[in-house]
Amino acid sequence: MTASPDDRSRDRAVDASAVDDPAPHPHATEAEVEAALKDTKLAQVLYHDWEAETYDEKWSISYDERCIDYARGRFDAVAGDQPLPYERALELGCGTGFFLLNLMQGGVAKTGSVTDLSPGMVKVALRNAENLGLPVDGRVADAETIPYEDDTFDLVVGHAVLHHIPDVEQSLREVLRVLKPGGRFVFAGEPTTVGNFYARWLGRLTWEATTRITRLPALADWRRPQAELDESSRAAALEAVVDLHTFDPTDLEKIAESAGAVEVHAETEEFAAALLGWPVRTFEAAVPEGKLGWGWARFAFGAWKNLSWVDENVLKHVVPRGLFYNVMITGVKPGK
Repeated sequence: MTASPDDRSRDRAVDASAVDDPAPHPHATEAEVEAALKDTKLAQVLYHDWEAETYDEKWSISYDERCIDYARGRFDAVAGDQPLPYERALELGCGTGFFLLNLMQGGVAKTGSVTDLSPGMVKVALRNAENLGLPVDGRVADAETIPYEDDTFDLVVGHAVLHHIPDVEQSLREVLRVLKPGGRFVFAGEPTTVGNFYARWLGRLTWEATTRITRLPALADWRRPQAELDESSRAAALEAVVDLHTFDPTDLEKIAESAGAVEVHAETEEFAAALLGWPVRTFEAAVPEGKLGWGWARFAFGAWKNLSWVDENVLKHVVPRGLFYNVMITGVKPGK
């Protein structure tokens, strides 16, 4: 006998409450990395577990006004005309909770749930939520089989997650299933095809230049310990496996519509800001922790913010949207 959709939905709900989540696994062996090169979902777990405890620092993520404004800015860019707050929101591929937790602090949602394939990321996201005093629960979960009942959430969000999912259309079908009729999804931080090309090359060139020049004796104190560089190289090998997609904005809109969404709309951002941002982030990751100091952080954020203003107010009107680095997309579950 074939299970009905309602039966499958109940099964997911039982599984979500009854199964203990696996423990984080932050240090992959060479053998595990080798196996993960042929198994993208294993690679997702190993790579993101490896990054979980340092991810916020690596990407300058915070849960204060700076990142609250950033998260609200991404949300408002594609869904800013909606009445707020949403009652219950889900973050898919939550990472450390950056997007949902800052959106909740920004008044977008009252309560939240976080899911990620990486146990390490879910652990950090829930810890961040607890530290902020936010009402959030979480599950280790595959984005292609979300472990919640139909019509559960008013809003589903994600940041830099769709490009990690093997079957994006299937995942969006699941998103629409767990949304209530009339519920909305907002995904941001996804790489465009052209943007990913130039960002990758800028990152590789910066990493190579920094690690080479810091071999000079006079710059030895700017070089990270070799063991850390080796571990970063192993993580980079996994990164090539976990980043599965880039998106043309129009094609991403078509995928969302094919999954069943209505009122679908995509926006892009970061062109000049990305040309600066990727070398800056890579340089920060290549030198010892704490070496650059607060002055550097102020410079990097200020420059990114200024170039983002140029992108939004000048370049957006003359540069084709497919050339920008990030794409954001929203859509609605029909039926309300």
